[in-house]
Amino acid sequence: MMPNFKLGQILKTESMQLSDEEEDYNLSLSKFESMLKTNKVLFFDSEEFEEIILHYLDTGKAALAKKALKLALDQHPKSTGLKLVQVEMLVYDDKLDIAEKLLNELYAIEPHNEEIYIQKANICSKRDQHEKAVELLKIALQYTDDYADVYNLIGMEYLFMDNLELAKESFIKCLEEDIEDQSALYNVVYCFEFLDQNQEAISYLDNYIEKNPYSEIAWHQKGRLHYGLKEYENAIRAFDYATLIDDEFLGAFMEKAKALERLERYDEAIESYNRTIELDDATSYALLRIGKCYEKLGNKVLALKFYNETVHEDPLLDKGWIAITDFYLREKNFQKALFFVNKALAIDNQNRMYWKRYASINKQMNFFEEAEFGYRKAVEFGDTELETWLFWVDILQFLGEFETAIHTLLQAGDYYPEENEIEYRLSGLYFMIHDDRKAKIHLSNALRLNFDNYILIEDLFPVVWETKMVQNYIEKHNKQ
Repeated sequence: MMPNFKLGQILKTESMQLSDEEEDYNLSLSKFESMLKTNKVLFFDSEEFEEIILHYLDTGKAALAKKALKLALDQHPKSTGLKLVQVEMLVYDDKLDIAEKLLNELYAIEPHNEEIYIQKANICSKRDQHEKAVELLKIALQYTDDYADVYNLIGMEYLFMDNLELAKESFIKCLEEDIEDQSALYNVVYCFEFLDQNQEAISYLDNYIEKNPYSEIAWHQKGRLHYGLKEYENAIRAFDYATLIDDEFLGAFMEKAKALERLERYDEAIESYNRTIELDDATSYALLRIGKCYEKLGNKVLALKFYNETVHEDPLLDKGWIAITDFYLREKNFQKALFFVNKALAIDNQNRMYWKRYASINKQMNFFEEAEFGYRKAVEFGDTELETWLFWVDILQFLGEFETAIHTLLQAGDYYPEENEIEYRLSGLYFMIHDDRKAKIHLSNALRLNFDNYILIEDLFPVVWETKMVQNYIEKHNKQ
């Protein structure tokens, strides 16, 4: 059941005062950094040192972390907690053998310390021994108070082994222990999606939302899943809840806009895309989509304005240049379309769709050699659509390149072995080069595949059509 949200009821309350723990932590950090500047050696308890070292590790300041660890071990040489931090740093530096030796020494002293098993598992994971890592983490579960963290680590190991089903189960257990663990929530949804269990994922999120209705992440993921299933109304409803909970949730506004586009609610989609621009700097993607929406609404002036803003924002976004190309194509302004498709090709000259546009535009402008080159490049980069082959061949024929046209059609025949349009063209081309034997074979094939389409011979090869031989052959076939 969905919660009854009202905007006024959704308030995120954050305390303006730091907790005592946060104040102590900040004081310890300031005190340590002051000590480094003055070269005075001050005393810190082992837990303070642990927090300082882990802070530097988390912020990527490895040199400071190592300096803090050295001072810490000088002051607390027997601290198991600090030695475990030392192990973590050794693993971070890929000094696995030294870390393992130190862990074995610690195990002899504290065999029930879950962190020893976690670090042993970390070393196994680094060595791609993921099954052994899981075994060690399951032992850690017997001694830990933080079940959520260990289940999360087990889930990650199963991900490394590509065992998505067991990974999913582990992340679900993690969330049962800590419902606010956002990384586990993302990972659960990832597993469901990878296993192609989208409906099951939605059911899981529905149950999760019952327990944690103000999780904007859960609503956002639910919306994504509905969108993937083309259930756009349900997707929009879920994204609405996500944005009500967090009115600065840029991703939810973006996804909502995409769903609104799918439902052809372009005005609302524009509003949602504009919200993303208000929340952050304008992205070329949002500007491009707004342009597309305006074009769908028939507002060509604003469409072009936003397309131009798109390429101004990101001149290397080929999709922006293609949007302008297509705009001018629809306007039948082929000169401008050609200019902009060349911009796109300058960025991505291996895109078959761009080459096909290039060919089509040149064909419209009667630049047949350029059009032939465009179709050739489109096929070279993977375009195997029948119409591409046929457009290419018809231009080759127009240019008098009969042998090349035949070779091209034979290639196309590998993709379309029983296609009458290929057979009629091959017949006509063989007649043009006076290879009557092959011409008759292909004409026979064509008439067998689709007799009524013999009009192609008349349209494409009028000289061939007028010969008595071809007329008689078609007439003879018609009587069979």
